[in-house]
Formats: sequence, C-alpha cells, structure tokens
Amino acid sequence: MNGHSNPTASLASGRDSGSTITQHGFKITTRKLPILKADPIERMTSQLGIAVPEMIFGDNLVSIEHSASGWGIDFNAFDALNQVDKTGASMLQVAHSKEWQSTREKKHEGITEVVKPFDWSYSTDYKGTDRSEDHPFQPSDKRIPIELLKRPDPIVFFDELTLYEDEMADNGITVLSCKIRVMPSRLLLLCRFFMRLDGVLIRIRDTRVYIDFATGEVIREYLAREEKYEVVRQKLAMQGRDVPAELREPNNVIDLLPIVDGSLDRVVLK
Repeated sequence: MNGHSNPTASLASGRDSGSTITQHGFKITTRKLPILKADPIERMTSQLGIAVPEMIFGDNLVSIEHSASGWGIDFNAFDALNQVDKTGASMLQVAHSKEWQSTREKKHEGITEVVKPFDWSYSTDYKGTDRSEDHPFQPSDKRIPIELLKRPDPIVFFDELTLYEDEMADNGITVLSCKIRVMPSRLLLLCRFFMRLDGVLIRIRDTRVYIDFATGEVIREYLAREEKYEVVRQKLAMQGRDVPAELREPNNVIDLLPIVDGSLDRVVLK
C-alpha cells in the first residue's frame, strides 16, 4: 500500500499525540507507544487477514505533512503489514515454517480462521502511505544528495522507533523500523526492513524520504538488497570479523548484499 490507506484500518489510540516539530511549513510528528494489547491485536489480525508479528507497535507512527499544499506521508505498522504477501507464494520454504505457524495458532487461539499461509518473514516493500491525491510522487532519476547530508549541520530533531519485530520461532529476526533526522534546511527519513533467517537468507529493504525545505522538493528512494545467509557468513569470516555479532546489525552486512530492486520518485511542493 504505497498509495492511500483505508481510514477504517487505523488503530491509533489517540492517547498520545507524540512529538512534533514544524520546519519551513513541514510538520514532522513521531509517536512511540507500547506494544499493542490483546484486543487491538485481534482487531488488526482480523483486518489484515494474517497473524501479526510477536512485537507489534500498532500505535507507532512517523508522519510528515506540508500544510500549504495538503501533501503528507506517514509510516505505520498496519499499512506496512498490509503489503506482506498473503497468498503464501513468497513464503520462505524452510523446515521451521510449520513450527512457526503452529505457535501462531496457539498464541491467537480463537481467531485461527483468519490465519492463512502467508510470508512468515513479514517482508514488505512498503514505501510509506501517501496522504495526498493532488500531489502524487512521479518516477524520477534524481537521487538523494548524499553530499549535502554529510555536512555537519545541527540536528534540530531526531527520533527512531520500531513498527514491528518477530524472531521467527527463534530462527532469526525480522524488524521494520523508522529513523528521522531534521536539520535546519532539510530532513531525511529512513524506513528499514531487516530480515535474517538463519541458514537461509538476509534481506534489507530501505525506503528513504529526503526533503529540501527551501525548494519543497521531496525525493523518495527505495532499495532492496538480499543474499544467501551462507554467502554473507563466509565473507564475514574471511574478513576475520565476529560473525554472530556482525549478523545482528544490518549496517554491518548491508554492503555485502547485492541490490535486487529499487525505485526513485519525487514531488515538488509549493
């Protein structure tokens, strides 16, 4: 769902409006709340049609709004999970998948009728939820200006949060998180999906949103990388690195994963 969210699907409680800063007409909001409790989990499971991850932060949010144009984008757990393959066609076929399915059926007893075969790694190509039909992203070849982001500009706002996490029945880790930093003249948001299925595959899918406050230009860059687990393990070992420790941190392995998919788009706001 890189388009528009179903407004009935929102599970945010409204208990906490989060942290907000406004820069040059852009309102940036982050909200961090505890893991969802049983009732919201059941509602989300029913709406999604799949079991949710072990740790689901359904009220967490990163939102960027441009009041003058009405444009906006946000990142939330529900819309990200709604892009997980629900047919089972993308399911990683490993011995532990049946074990994982049985643990989910026990955990969510009473709502197993909506639990169907699906991608148990919760892999998503979520690029955010667009909140404006009048200012859609358009395909582009203009990349995010990395050199500008390397400048030692003061950071006026920074936050990071998790949208969901699951240990895949102790066979690895899958986590979707967001990080945003706001400087006086620009901002950068990173939404990262990281999945490590031990012995099978390592996958990173990054969505970056860059905004230049002076020009109103928004660039969104999506890059998907993955590699077989054993290939990455061998490369780390050959470099004499602490393999178990390195495999826990996506920044330590990202350069070892070839790019398998990507896209660039942009919009200019007035």
